[in-house]
Amino acid sequence: MRRLAVFALVLVLAYLATGVAQVGPEERAVVRRFGRVVARPGPGLWVGLPWGVDRVERVPVRTARQLEVGFALDAVEDAGATPPGQFLSGDENLVNVRLVVEYAIDDRDGELEHYLAHRDRTDAVLTRVAETLAGEWVASRTVDEALLTGRAALPAWLTPRLTDRLAGQRLGVLVQRVSVDSLTAPNEVRAAFEAVNQAQTAISVRENEARLEGDRRARDAEAVRFKLLQQAAAYRTEKVALASAEAGAFTTRLDQYRRLKVANPDLLAAIWWDEMGRVLVGMKGRGRVDLLDQYLGAGGLDVTQFLPPKKK
Repeated sequence: MRRLAVFALVLVLAYLATGVAQVGPEERAVVRRFGRVVARPGPGLWVGLPWGVDRVERVPVRTARQLEVGFALDAVEDAGATPPGQFLSGDENLVNVRLVVEYAIDDRDGELEHYLAHRDRTDAVLTRVAETLAGEWVASRTVDEALLTGRAALPAWLTPRLTDRLAGQRLGVLVQRVSVDSLTAPNEVRAAFEAVNQAQTAISVRENEARLEGDRRARDAEAVRFKLLQQAAAYRTEKVALASAEAGAFTTRLDQYRRLKVANPDLLAAIWWDEMGRVLVGMKGRGRVDLLDQYLGAGGLDVTQFLPPKKK
């Protein structure tokens, strides 16, 4: 009888122990008592009522999840069927899109219950909404624009719209990031599109090189222009200063001559003859004039003494 009592006590203690739960450091729990939420404990030890009364569901709220959406890389393209992730562009070309959606569980009160209620369909809803938005984006663009800009433009366009559309689904998740894993043309025309992309890339490279070369030449021309302006300004300053100095010297000499003329009226004539003598001597030395003084005699100028000029 005593053994039976001990056994019963052990069973009771074991049953009561089912009301004790350990919540992990990256988890949060939702405690339901007869189906009604009574607590949302965080990491640590939770002590509640035993099994059958309380139900504890742990949720890893700190764990990020990744969901691959769209065209499967190993999918076989069948001409009679459109595989998931293959969309028609605005100019009626096919584009294969594969996305990676990263999301986490929303640990706010009320959102945890939504996640627990819909966690079985979360991935399916995310996949459907993301594919729908990707199809809308591709359909509003040409195939060239989609293939060339899609890796950067599609995630930026899709992420806020995906969050808005999921709000009405009440899934209890937060979209953290959307990235493009693959964005290509169908296999049959992929080589042609890649050749076009390479050609367009080469054009962009050449345009950038030409732009850089144009900028370099413009800088060189501006440097030369600045140098010439500086030289012209320095030359002008030098010439103006020299002309000013010469004009000042000439004015000073003119004032002196005018004062001397008052005292000696024949001074200017003497100066003129002196200067003209030096000029004529210089011209004679260069063979451009022949002075006639040596031909003057008692009877005047003897023209018979002129000899013909020497031949060179």
